[in-house]
Amino acid sequence: MRITDTSDLWWKTAVIYCLDVETFMDWNDDGVGDFEGLSHRMDYLAELGVTCLWLMPFYPTPDQDDGYDISDFYGVDPRLGNHGDFVEVVRTARDRGMRVIIDLVVNHTSDKHPWFQAARSSKSSPYRDYYVWRDEPPANPAASVFPGEESGVWNFDERTGQYYLHSFYSHQPDLNVANPKVREELEKIIGFWLQLGVSGFRVDAVPFLLDPSGVMPGKGELTDPMGFLRSLRAFLGRRSGEAILLGEANLPHEDQVDYFGGEDGDALTMQFDFVVMANLYLSLARADARPLAAALADRPPIAIGSQWANFVRNHDELTLDKLSDDEREEVFAAFAPEQRMRVYDRGIVRRLPPMLDGDPRRIRMVYSLLFSLPGTPVLFYGEELGMGENLDIPGRQSVRSPMQWTAEKNGGFSNARPSRLAAPVTGGGYSPEHVNASVQRHDPDSMLRFMRTLIERYRASAEIGWGDFTLLEQDDPAVLAHRVTGAEGTMVAVHNLGPEPTTVTLALDLDDDHRLVDLLLDGSITTPSPKGRVELALEGYGYRWLRVLAPGEKRLS
Repeated sequence: MRITDTSDLWWKTAVIYCLDVETFMDWNDDGVGDFEGLSHRMDYLAELGVTCLWLMPFYPTPDQDDGYDISDFYGVDPRLGNHGDFVEVVRTARDRGMRVIIDLVVNHTSDKHPWFQAARSSKSSPYRDYYVWRDEPPANPAASVFPGEESGVWNFDERTGQYYLHSFYSHQPDLNVANPKVREELEKIIGFWLQLGVSGFRVDAVPFLLDPSGVMPGKGELTDPMGFLRSLRAFLGRRSGEAILLGEANLPHEDQVDYFGGEDGDALTMQFDFVVMANLYLSLARADARPLAAALADRPPIAIGSQWANFVRNHDELTLDKLSDDEREEVFAAFAPEQRMRVYDRGIVRRLPPMLDGDPRRIRMVYSLLFSLPGTPVLFYGEELGMGENLDIPGRQSVRSPMQWTAEKNGGFSNARPSRLAAPVTGGGYSPEHVNASVQRHDPDSMLRFMRTLIERYRASAEIGWGDFTLLEQDDPAVLAHRVTGAEGTMVAVHNLGPEPTTVTLALDLDDDHRLVDLLLDGSITTPSPKGRVELALEGYGYRWLRVLAPGEKRLS
């Protein structure tokens, strides 16, 4: 499927906002967020400038893994609402110019799923081959994704006397995608939610979905994993011309090219760039932009219908597994000095503002950098406010505390007793008393207003999503300078990751009748020297976005 029509690649310039319905807004005051509450907060998201909502799992679940243990792929957890409430959210979002994508978690099911209950009832069950079974685990089984929580990836089932594969928790048995019937089920799931109006899916743990390791001999291994991924994309395209697959594939860049579908771009539409994210934190720890610059330069070319997704924080641990052991220790020392701030010896369970000691200059510089990088920015709920984590909530859940709407009880999330909340509200210096949407909406100097401005400028700079990326040479290792050039024009972005003021000289090869207009600070105009060089002064943790305007240019600045 070679993409030739680029007229509606909406994701190229989207602003994606990830939220958990359970912790976003509780409208019936039972302590759990719900779809009705989300509907009532749609205007807030529209004001922010969000163009795509990514909903974390809202399906029926025993809730042993924050909803990622699913017992019905076609349902809505009754705590959150029903299908009517879900459709109302999709409709309300559309009315305000927002699309909705949802989590597609089909690597595994809950062990309470009817398929698994039937599969473990008998070896002759028609659902037996929906999962992966062995008489004995292989001699060299894969390591657990959750070291310290799971001892392995094979679990013995006493009912039938065999072991089943679980790449994640033992209560999440892996589906056998080598089974054609399972693949048919996956297409039905995709088709069902498309019919209810979604615009695509964030595909969970894609490498684990495609890995056929452990499939019993004779059961038909998934011999062409990428062919399977292409078939899902083709099915998606037949059902919806606009829908996307946003893949979680934490892999080296060269491997991600295959997951995009190579030069045809006919597999995953978008992928998170974990390599750039990890090196961003290494650069922040060192106050040295060179690791980040190297990671960006390492990005391979991708098809026009493919896109990188950039993020500062996601809903999981902030994984640093793409760094070396020494590099990871540097980041831990800088941003997670206490053991409770780390998980699985590879990740951090904190939000950005506390990691940066609440320094507003540094925090805003990071988000300016995020929105200026080539690709599509992805925000996790509360980032626009500068929310902190709650380390009293164990593990990866610490960043999933309730959204902070007001300074009132429970942060305005719910009127229920605190003991009934889906998760405890963050306390201390990042409590709702100090960080909330209501106050920040009316404060022109707030983080929320700053994020609105960033999003406005990003949305008016289509070259960021579409253009060609070039790193710009200059002499200060703390500074990242880059240019993005597309059919719409050119933007230059300069970010100082260090605390000291600096002045950098950029060779932009511009004629002296060109102008550089500041998009973020004051609209000031800089004119290149006769040699096409530009000298820029940056404060400590300073940043500039500069639009290049040729004579007669009609773009707004």
